[in-house]
Amino acid sequence: MVRTTTAAALGAAALLALTGCGASSEASSGGEQQEIDLVGFSILEAANQPLIEAFEKTPGGKGVTFKTSYGASGDQSRAVESGLGADVVHFSLEGDVTRLVDAGLVAKDWNTGPTKGILTQSVVSIVVRKGNPKHIEGWDDLVKPGVEVVTPNPGSSGSARWNILAAYGHTLATGGSEADAKAYLKKFLEHTVALPSSGREATTAFSGGTGDALISYENEAILARQKGEDFDYVVPDQTLLIENPGAVTEDAPPAARKWLDFQLSKEGQKDYAAFGFRPLVDVGDVRVEGANDPSDPFPQPKTLMTIEKDFGGWSNAADKFFDEESGLVPQLQQETGTS
Repeated sequence: MVRTTTAAALGAAALLALTGCGASSEASSGGEQQEIDLVGFSILEAANQPLIEAFEKTPGGKGVTFKTSYGASGDQSRAVESGLGADVVHFSLEGDVTRLVDAGLVAKDWNTGPTKGILTQSVVSIVVRKGNPKHIEGWDDLVKPGVEVVTPNPGSSGSARWNILAAYGHTLATGGSEADAKAYLKKFLEHTVALPSSGREATTAFSGGTGDALISYENEAILARQKGEDFDYVVPDQTLLIENPGAVTEDAPPAARKWLDFQLSKEGQKDYAAFGFRPLVDVGDVRVEGANDPSDPFPQPKTLMTIEKDFGGWSNAADKFFDEESGLVPQLQQETGTS
């Protein structure tokens, strides 16, 4: 049985059922055609297609078409800020949405719903070669002699920032100090041999033979295996809950809000689960091909860190770790030559 990992989302299914009834009765104002410009981070592309097809069959999706754009989360957010058309945004990081709030493109109350603006979630995982020849079972194995790591670039990719915080946080979760965590992260970067611009490009690089381990979303690892990639993945004992936010823009058509509601419905979350995302609501039994155990695809890690509890929220984490002038990660990237 798959259960939600966010307690605040437990009531979402009932609430969305009510809002869905209202949307059905309003269905696309007389059958009028509406186009939704959907801008998302790269890993969503495959998972969104079946959701779009299912939504278009609902009363709320009648007459609705989609124009989509996918890429590295930070790059996509900056593109919307600079004028790329968007009715719905679905990014890897909270900061990529708040950038658009600051620009006047998204309402300030975008994250006040039952899931606090989160549309999908996953956990940080470690992808390894078939049979795990380097015997990588956790974070400490990544900094052993001869191990080469691939992770996206934190300058452009949201998934990279989740990865970096999970790597840093595991040291604290196992009793280490912040100095220990900094020392570990420096070693981690010294073992990093590729920093592609997005999570999807990182998977492509690893699939092409670069590195011994890829730091990735669990759902990205599952999707790659569904597509025939012959590698394994490990959910470390200490990992970080990945929470991907989304919002409608201020001038979006009514269908955009109905799409957002559909994403958070039981049907929408079950479809996302089939592609490896951990559902935000109880979707009942679900079999996920490509998972380590398809009948029990989302095991609970021993220690599941969150951005709020362990890092003080994204505003604090962004300044402390990723600020270009004073952040720990740019500093360590310069020291290790991985900037």
